Amino acid sequence: MASVLTPDQQSELARQLRAILGSDAVVDKPDELLVYECDAYTLEKNPPNAVVLPRTTEQISQVVKLCAALNVPIIPRGAGTSLSGSLLAVTGGVVISLARMNRVLSVDVRNRRALVEAGCVNAWITNAVKSHGLYFAPDPSSQTACTIGGNVAMNSGGPHTLKYGVTTDHVLGFEIVLPDGEIVWLGTTPDGGEDVDGYDLRGAVIGCEGMFGVITRVLVRLIRAPQGYKTLLGIFENVDDASQTVSDIIAAGIVPCALEMMDQLITQAIEAAYKFGFPLDAGAVLIVELDGLAAGLERQAQRVIEICNQNKAREVRVAKSEQERADLWKCRKRAFGAIGRLSPNFLTQDGVVPRSKLPEIMRFIRATSKKYGLRIPNVFHAGDGNIHPLVLYDERYPEQVRKAVQAGNDILEKCIEMGGSVTGEHGIGVEKMDLMAKQFTKDDLEAMQMLRRVFDPDHRCNPHKMFPGSKRCSDFAPKKQAAA
Repeated sequence: MASVLTPDQQSELARQLRAILGSDAVVDKPDELLVYECDAYTLEKNPPNAVVLPRTTEQISQVVKLCAALNVPIIPRGAGTSLSGSLLAVTGGVVISLARMNRVLSVDVRNRRALVEAGCVNAWITNAVKSHGLYFAPDPSSQTACTIGGNVAMNSGGPHTLKYGVTTDHVLGFEIVLPDGEIVWLGTTPDGGEDVDGYDLRGAVIGCEGMFGVITRVLVRLIRAPQGYKTLLGIFENVDDASQTVSDIIAAGIVPCALEMMDQLITQAIEAAYKFGFPLDAGAVLIVELDGLAAGLERQAQRVIEICNQNKAREVRVAKSEQERADLWKCRKRAFGAIGRLSPNFLTQDGVVPRSKLPEIMRFIRATSKKYGLRIPNVFHAGDGNIHPLVLYDERYPEQVRKAVQAGNDILEKCIEMGGSVTGEHGIGVEKMDLMAKQFTKDDLEAMQMLRRVFDPDHRCNPHKMFPGSKRCSDFAPKKQAAA
């Protein structure tokens, strides 16, 4: 396991990094390192010893070899949008930022694939290929900022993955720098066929949360854009009726490309921020999006409207134009940003329950809100049972922080009890690693650790993440001396 650096060692490390990359690609001043002290999970913070901004895979390999020789941790970083502390430099180390490796390198229209650098923003891929009638399906809510390397590391999802799947379903292969500096390609090569012999090491690395190496280039699958969309907004008096609607739509044999739900508190915040026209007194709203051949969409839409009405929908609106559809999705994907109108801080959870148990988990969340005296609005991927309760708190009051963390843990433990999971797309990071022992057996966790050791035997690559017993920043903080 890598050790914490002394000031002299840190200075020497920075000198050698500049020799590899140049002065403009190394950040080591304390005030500048504060930018990299956390990701979007802000409850734990610790600055790295240095940040590097390479432009090539070869430069990354040289940096990784140097860190291996000096026994220094490495932490791959994309846009920093992770919500689980997966980018935290718990014991310092070198953050390898992919921000300058952000190009779409090539587009193969005939084979529907594109080769991109790991720092390429998710939405840029679709922008680069939409003139060919193609797009990249995975669409995290942060898709205008998050990067493909981070999407691969976390196996990111999004609203439209109900029908089209998560990141692993749209990544054919990638280049990765292993923790000893070796550069390898896993999966389909840019000039090869899709079938690959042997073990699916590509699939093993996707979702590893940056603990197997630094992903540098990714070959993504593109799909044909649908002929048309029908986007509906169902307005309900309560979450139970909206949840039942979700189950009934799927039971009717209809698979929307997206099924999203927002409760009253989050809808009120969004309306205050974006003025879309959401009703402020509705208990829940349901976004249902259908896509496919234009000829069959109207019939499906009418069936969805019938199901909504059978479940006491107050109103069902249909987007009348592409602009209205885009505005609705803009509101949904900016929902987390609107929370600033409700609270100075919030903790985003990411549990999963069976679709049929959505009403039960929503009732539990309401009870948890009352128990701890904290507001908990909800916005989530209802179609696949992936919930996102947002626990509101004020970090200026330590007791509120404690209650927020405990409320989040209670909700996630309930998800496990109901046959679900503690994460659907945000990952484990440092936030939820203690819960892994409640979801998996000791043997399960050891099997995961054995796989990790194949790629990173020294545990230097993004250490202190995912597994129970890993240390937190507070474990390394200077201890206060007792009063004399």
